[in-house]
Amino acid sequence: MAIVGAGVVGAAIARELTRHGASCVLVEAAPDVGTGTSKANTAILHTGFDAKPGTVEARLVRRGHELLRGYAAQVGIPTATTGALMVAWTRDQLETLSRIRATATQNGYEDAREVDVDELYRREPALGPGVLGALEIPDEGIICPWTTTLALATEAVGGGCELALCAPVIGVERAARFELQTSRGPIAAEYLVNAAGLRSDEIDARLGHDDFTVVPRRGELIVFDKLARGLVDHILLPVPTERTKGVLVAPTVYGNVLLGPTAEDLDSKDDRSTSAGGLSSLLADGVRIVPDLAEHEVTATFAGLRAATEHRDYQLRVHAEQGYVCAGGIRSTGVSASLAIAEHVREGLADAGLRLSGQPGEADLEMPNIGELSPRPYEQPELIARDPDYGRVVCFCERVTRGEIEAAMGSPIPPCDADGLRRRTRAGMGRCQGFFCGASLTARLAADGRGG
Repeated sequence: MAIVGAGVVGAAIARELTRHGASCVLVEAAPDVGTGTSKANTAILHTGFDAKPGTVEARLVRRGHELLRGYAAQVGIPTATTGALMVAWTRDQLETLSRIRATATQNGYEDAREVDVDELYRREPALGPGVLGALEIPDEGIICPWTTTLALATEAVGGGCELALCAPVIGVERAARFELQTSRGPIAAEYLVNAAGLRSDEIDARLGHDDFTVVPRRGELIVFDKLARGLVDHILLPVPTERTKGVLVAPTVYGNVLLGPTAEDLDSKDDRSTSAGGLSSLLADGVRIVPDLAEHEVTATFAGLRAATEHRDYQLRVHAEQGYVCAGGIRSTGVSASLAIAEHVREGLADAGLRLSGQPGEADLEMPNIGELSPRPYEQPELIARDPDYGRVVCFCERVTRGEIEAAMGSPIPPCDADGLRRRTRAGMGRCQGFFCGASLTARLAADGRGG
């Protein structure tokens, strides 16, 4: 069994199949897991309340929300149920809220309720003037997408899945078996899962299908300093349009405030640069939603690419006669739906003839905490007593200790560069953006023969 793409969806599928006894290889073009869309998103744990009723996405986001909340609690993925408020600024938007609530009911979510202006400003006093009302979705939450992908991939590898990094697929054929040509050599497999994200349409076409085309949709985001965290208690959602869910303001599990994303279709699947126009537009939206954001420093900006297609649903298809599953067109809800997508793929492959074992037990895994929702290592005297390196701070902006750095370097899937180390520990992602700790982190990576 070969799974192409080690983002959150591919990692979830590898974990699911490995737990049920399949022999798997997880093939990834990049030098690390979770380096594409899975690392650059709004980090929202969606309920699926506003998905198009009757779609695969609506069903799997709803199921995935349930599964991921449980999994996060088991393995220590930072997450919090903050609730969301979908804010209406115009009469048309206000009228739309009742329709969105009806959509939520169709999707099996019964707890959405409309909030009047007085209550809204009591609960979110930093909101800008002119709000007319809101729809509350109390079960929406925030999550660490980096730890999510890494946990899934780590569990898969621990269960026997082979991880083939730096192995872009440059050719695939189906004869008696699948033959994948990669830059690291050929890989043969009886079954194939395509979770290649932005490249999923290309893999699909090589196997004779033309069901969808991926158009990379750039989403630029702005991260505000931790001092802005007190401005918002909920995820502040816009009323969506036909094309996009719009720009939100949300707290993060790391103690920051996130603003974004934009939505711009591009020609290149590799262009993750930010733009002056995009960031300027975001800042204008942010200050309109929460005016006091103008008084706070920007810690970072980044852009992610979503795998948008011409369809308003996931392109999740089981081609049983080929032994092939396509998990393409997984858009911004991919993190939330990942475990349900994996469950769906496993069931489809079983129907296609893949022999799997019975129900596995719970995950035997504990991920390091890189969020601010529970004590970090530097706050734990008992841990420091056992290993003094957990009391030696390396990155002062984010309070990352030497013990955390060493644990990441010795983990089953160690970082290959500074970006990977940042996703595992938060080192270098604070106010100075690595100005203080960057040199020492680069030297530590180099000591293991890894990039800076």
